[in-house]
Amino acid sequence: MTNHSTHSPSPLQDEVWRRRWQLVLAGGIIMGCALGIRHVQGLLMQPVILERGWSREEFAWAVALQNLVWGLAQPFTGMVADRFGAVRVMLASAALYAVGLVLMAQSQSTWLLTWGDGVLVGIALSGTGFAVVYGALSRLFSPAQRPWALGVAGALGGLGQFLMVPLTQSLLLQWHWQPVVLALAAVMAVAAPLALLLRQRTPPAADGRAAPAEPAEPAQNMRSALRQAFGHQGFWLLNAGFLACGFQLAFIAAHLPAYLLDQGLGAREAGICLALVALANVLGTYACSWTGGWMRRKYALALLYLVRSAIMLWFVLTPVSAASAYVFSVAMGLLWLGTVPLTNGLIAQVFGVRYLSTLFGFVFFGHQVGGFLGAWLGGMVYDATHSYLWLWWAAIALGVLAALLHWPINDAALGEVPANRLAPIAR
Repeated sequence: MTNHSTHSPSPLQDEVWRRRWQLVLAGGIIMGCALGIRHVQGLLMQPVILERGWSREEFAWAVALQNLVWGLAQPFTGMVADRFGAVRVMLASAALYAVGLVLMAQSQSTWLLTWGDGVLVGIALSGTGFAVVYGALSRLFSPAQRPWALGVAGALGGLGQFLMVPLTQSLLLQWHWQPVVLALAAVMAVAAPLALLLRQRTPPAADGRAAPAEPAEPAQNMRSALRQAFGHQGFWLLNAGFLACGFQLAFIAAHLPAYLLDQGLGAREAGICLALVALANVLGTYACSWTGGWMRRKYALALLYLVRSAIMLWFVLTPVSAASAYVFSVAMGLLWLGTVPLTNGLIAQVFGVRYLSTLFGFVFFGHQVGGFLGAWLGGMVYDATHSYLWLWWAAIALGVLAALLHWPINDAALGEVPANRLAPIAR
């Protein structure tokens, strides 16, 4: 008698894969909606300031504050997620995101705009972005499955950023800007219940067998975990490297269109470049996360920063054309957010997953400080010199420095806990 069970997956194996995909889709969609709505802030600037009579600086201040608040809130949001559960934090943050957007839509003063779009949305991003979503997924998947889970979730986040651009542009052609902002709030509210799927325990092993029950482990308290991380040289090297990442990304996102216009290209080419960055990021985030599954993450990060710097150096030294701008955008997009799953995975590898959201939150704060400096200094240096050249050189140099900082990181595990022991935390 022929045994067909070796040629087709069992019903239990099918269920395993369905559960895995449910987890990464839930986390990825929530993150994609949150990051996508943030990504279209620039599209709303002109309609808002033209109607309200505000300046670009007043609108930009709300967006800049949003980035800083996100970075400042992230460590504390991570602590709450690690203590009380990622699901509760995601639900509350998605609701807060929607409230912030409603305040933005109703704002008659820059103060209300800053409070809604700057403060509330900034806090909400800390609970619906990388740190909390990746933290939850890292606890729900084993180390072997983790690169795939984070890669798929990150790719979905990038896809959300890309898709939100044409969606928002289409709505703005048909509606007044206020209903568009309210529609974005509704998107966030509708996506929020997906967080409930992350309550599930770790999926069984690939062979379909359920994970055996294990005794409860001695718990490490948060103070001890922070003291351990703050005393680890590699933790601060990661912080410094991630600051360079934030500087590069914010500078390019905020000033690439203006740079291309200065070089004689049109607004259409500038818009295509931003779209190419977002689209290439979908594949790049997954590919970079996958690389962390077979290559030591600290070396993958060092290589990523070096390649970024090489791409920027080529772009600065090459006469700008539409073709060169498109090549640059695709190349940078492939490396755009690839640092996030690699950095998150390296923190989990060294310090374990119990307080991953908290520890990643502190590292991510460095990223946001770098982002603030990249966007702000880009404008300040250009106003002083009428050129972006010094900022390009700074971004290139920081990439080389980040590569050098990552290379000596001690990535030996300090005692990672099996994910299935900690899965109930993501409740």
